[in-house]
Amino acid sequence: MRPRGPAHVHDRPRDTSGRGPGRGLELRRNVRGRARSGAVRERVEPRHHPRAAWGRPVKLQGSVAVVTGGGRGIGRAIALALAEAGAAVAVAARTAEELDRVVDEIRAAGGRGLALVADVTKAGEVDELARATEAALGPPQVLVNDAGIVVRAPLVETSEEDWDAVMATNVKGAFLCCRSFLPGMIRRMRGRIVNIASISGRLGTRQLAAYCASKWALVGLTKALAEEVREHSIQVNAIAPGSVATDMLQAGMPGAGADMTPSDIARVVLFLASDAPDALTGSVIDVFG
Repeated sequence: MRPRGPAHVHDRPRDTSGRGPGRGLELRRNVRGRARSGAVRERVEPRHHPRAAWGRPVKLQGSVAVVTGGGRGIGRAIALALAEAGAAVAVAARTAEELDRVVDEIRAAGGRGLALVADVTKAGEVDELARATEAALGPPQVLVNDAGIVVRAPLVETSEEDWDAVMATNVKGAFLCCRSFLPGMIRRMRGRIVNIASISGRLGTRQLAAYCASKWALVGLTKALAEEVREHSIQVNAIAPGSVATDMLQAGMPGAGADMTPSDIARVVLFLASDAPDALTGSVIDVFG
């Protein structure tokens, strides 16, 4: 994120795809016109497997995962970790160039990746994200809702537009993604949803009222949805990171030190996406360095 002064949505990605608002989801393609989906048709196993938070190797061969906000920061680290563990990963965000770089990294490591330009605040684009993912990679078993923005400003200087933008991306976006991907998970009686919240949602941070409120709302969504889909063998959990070295941290808290890297959060996601017990659902895992 690049701060432009108070009361602005600092990390809202620029629309560099050329599609403009409301044009729908774009499947990124290379110069030969093939879908930028890594080895969608030809599977290549990663050379080794990443380790989850407790140090055991994680294997996700045969799984399909979707990561929103996957072009940078924590989302990028999660996408790379899931791909390294063997999952085919659909990486979604609003900035095409960032997505291309992440998918190139996945492919270079021998994994399978699909870059999908989508705005999670738009229901039609999210529905198309679900359709495009299943058509190219197969039915997803893992959904990671990481897309998020931050506004830094005192509450009295926060515009209604900025408040709505934060809520739309951080809360409505997760709601729309869950709503689009859950029907398939319910039919197959299998699914893992991980929402990336924040410790700021519970503790509060000055001049981040909209962000803190949105992340606490995401916790409520996590817990309510976990109860709804428990009977379908679907686990819904949230991770509440502390300070992580990302552009978003510097936009929201300029000069703040970071206790963790994005890879630290990715290791916890690997646990929830793979070996976490079925009974672990509706939980919020605080992660500190």
